[in-house]
Amino acid sequence: MTAILPRVLPSPDGKPVPPPGTADVLRAFAHDLAAGRRPWTAETAQFIAAQFDQLATDWDTTRATGRDDPLRDALTRGGPLPTGPCLELGSGTGLFTPLLSTVFPQVISVDLSLRMLQEAHGRSPVRVQADASALPLPDSSVSVIAAIDMLLFPAETARVLTHDGVLLWINQLGSDGPLYLPATAVATALPGAWQATESEAGWGTWAVLRSTR
Repeated sequence: MTAILPRVLPSPDGKPVPPPGTADVLRAFAHDLAAGRRPWTAETAQFIAAQFDQLATDWDTTRATGRDDPLRDALTRGGPLPTGPCLELGSGTGLFTPLLSTVFPQVISVDLSLRMLQEAHGRSPVRVQADASALPLPDSSVSVIAAIDMLLFPAETARVLTHDGVLLWINQLGSDGPLYLPATAVATALPGAWQATESEAGWGTWAVLRSTR
């Protein structure tokens, strides 16, 4: 079940839409991975880590959208939100960590790319290099997972969330984003039954998903 909230933050001009060819390929990969039609291998993880290592130094000035509208809107209207620790997956250079830290008592920033995590120095106090498909965390250990322009690993996401935990699923560029997955696809891919609250904000979309199992 999905509750769709009306938009309150408008979409400004100048949306940095990625080239369609590359974006289409990545979106197809993201859909297939979430649905279990595509395997996640060590070779794939190494390739992606190497790509982001190369982009890390210039990420904030050349690749980041510079807008946090979807995340801000989700934190404002997607509640009630748990008050426990937040796991930020694909945290990158830590652009969104300070905003998450205003809401949650602890934010654990996780990324495949060591160079990205190094660039996050000063923004992300707790940084861990790890693969989101095999997180170095116990079962039911985090109250919130914030996944911003991130691939979905359904089983691992459900494993580390507490029974009343939530997944913040943020697409900064909405359906134009290279890793876009709609809330319905996310809820379907996650094990068990999930309900979502979603909306559009700025250039992007957001969803807050809760288990109803």
